[in-house]
Amino acid sequence: MNAPLPLAESALAAHDLSYTINGAPLLSHVSLCIRKGENLGIVGPNGAGKSTLIRLLAGLQTPTAGSVWLNGERLTSLTRRDIAQRLAVVEQHAQTSDSINVLQAVELGRTPWLSALSPWREVDSQIVAQAIASVSLDHLTQRAWQTLSGGEQQRVHIARALAQRPRVLLLDEPTNHLDIQQQLSILRLVHTLPVTTVIALHDLNQALACDRLAVMDKGRLIAVGAPFEVLTPERLRETFGVVGHWLTDPIDNARILRLRCI
Repeated sequence: MNAPLPLAESALAAHDLSYTINGAPLLSHVSLCIRKGENLGIVGPNGAGKSTLIRLLAGLQTPTAGSVWLNGERLTSLTRRDIAQRLAVVEQHAQTSDSINVLQAVELGRTPWLSALSPWREVDSQIVAQAIASVSLDHLTQRAWQTLSGGEQQRVHIARALAQRPRVLLLDEPTNHLDIQQQLSILRLVHTLPVTTVIALHDLNQALACDRLAVMDKGRLIAVGAPFEVLTPERLRETFGVVGHWLTDPIDNARILRLRCI
């Protein structure tokens, strides 16, 4: 069965997606097509459904209703190996109790590509080394996972996802626990990757660098479009509960949001 347009033309898509736990709707009737090669930001207040949407798009949770499509195919028609070769996800609070070091954790990203007929090769080591270098962890490759700070662990998760060499990369609040320099570095990296990226963010000014924003509120998708089109004063007030207006940075003429409480 082929996906109907425009799902077939998208890198990743949700069609009428809903998710309910014990009768409580966490996500309701979300339809969204993510273009190949674009960087889509998902924004919204706490409890809006951002993390739930990321997990459903990644196939980590099964929707109560609706469907997810990956490169024109239903996610449910693909094996976990197929999905992992095309899509990687960086969750907000991923943990492990295994006694592994940084290098071993990132090497796990190559697992979907290994088999009895395709054992570990030099190219796999090169991909892992490149992923580690991308997040500036070269000096920590032998450090035990459990001794890392929260920010260092987050960077390892991102490196592991990059080692998968996915076509689509999903990130749920990837700058959590990172200092400001690391936040800017990671976001710059994400925006330059030659893949489709979907990134859930709290910081609206950081979200301005995305090609489009999907605004979530109370489990529903209420707007999709260019950042300056969807983050209107009315929506900032109604959805985020803040007063906002645009300023222009005199150094580079970039537009930024000035926010204050109502």
